[in-house]
Amino acid sequence: MKRRNLLEALASAAGCTALPILAAPSLPPVKVFKNPSCGCCGGWVEHMKAAAFAVEVISVEDTTVARKRLGMPDTYGACHTASVGGYVLEGHVPAPEVKRLLASKPVAIGLAVPSMPPGSPGMEANGREDPYDVLLIDLAGHSSVFASYPKS
Repeated sequence: MKRRNLLEALASAAGCTALPILAAPSLPPVKVFKNPSCGCCGGWVEHMKAAAFAVEVISVEDTTVARKRLGMPDTYGACHTASVGGYVLEGHVPAPEVKRLLASKPVAIGLAVPSMPPGSPGMEANGREDPYDVLLIDLAGHSSVFASYPKS
């Protein structure tokens, strides 16, 4: 019986040691360029934090400079620009789509939600959820639909 107890203890210890190896990798930090007075951008930042992203906010008067520097075409411009894991995020992109982008690693500039659609993260408006698309922007600046909201 002692030998059996020893083997169970070793197996148990090995299982505990393996747990950190099996843990999900941490998410890359998000750097957000936003106007300091924009409340909806702050709502999006909180949405990203709630989804386990570490977020650094950089206050700028005009996000156009950051958007151009990061390579996102002005066509997809919104109220804030962010970078994460080598990609650019423009506007109120939902965190699940950012995670999917990071997991799938497409060759692209990033994701955009042009305009400020009600119901998108940070733009919650008394339960109103206008339909909108999350666009994948390729290296040539063309878009394709990455996801549609609200999801059914």
